[in-house]
Amino acid sequence: MLLNIKNIDVAYDDYQVIWNVSLSVKEGEMVALLGPNGSGKSTVLNSISGLIKIKNGEIDFNNIPIHKFETYQRVGVGISHVLERRRVFPYLTVLQNLLLGAYHEKAKAEREKSLQDIYNFFPKLKERSSQIANTMSGGEQQMLAIGRGLMGMPKLLMVDEPFLGLAPLVIEDLKLIFKKIAERGIAILFVEQNVRLALSMANRGYILESGRLVIDGASKDLVDSKEVKRVFLGS
Repeated sequence: MLLNIKNIDVAYDDYQVIWNVSLSVKEGEMVALLGPNGSGKSTVLNSISGLIKIKNGEIDFNNIPIHKFETYQRVGVGISHVLERRRVFPYLTVLQNLLLGAYHEKAKAEREKSLQDIYNFFPKLKERSSQIANTMSGGEQQMLAIGRGLMGMPKLLMVDEPFLGLAPLVIEDLKLIFKKIAERGIAILFVEQNVRLALSMANRGYILESGRLVIDGASKDLVDSKEVKRVFLGS
């Protein structure tokens, strides 16, 4: 396993939000983390990238225990995290945003090659390399945020709500791009509200409910699961 999370608990001060969650991601695998609003999906991603410290449990990445690493150290071993709502640097150009994604030593050494790879994934970013980021559409900013994450040369790309607020045609384009990224051997762990959309892309899925893992399995087994329907629609 590339990523192996073992029985983590997460709390904000005295308020616990994640209980005994375990999940794993293989190299080149696409995994969906699903659940209703407030179920703890973003908190799990934030715990993996080190934005939030876990209370108990372990996080192993590439056989390295990283749960005590700082965020920048986790980026250095191969984890990139694209936050919800894109979070691009609004008053910098497309190119400046992308170059900021390659700030650790290994990524800096390869940034020209990485930049060309990003432009192959997202030709529109090359066309608009001198454009100010906040003048782009939501879909273009999402492409920029993903491209910036890839500039860090990750083995695991985590994306929080990649399709939020995007038009159907843009969603279809991004689905194809995610597939190409995974074919390069980069694992993808993503959070998504649209269950059918997520499971149509992912190899496997994990379902959270109120901070607890309630069901996981192959996407084909989850898509029509009665338990999944109960979680999202109620009994």
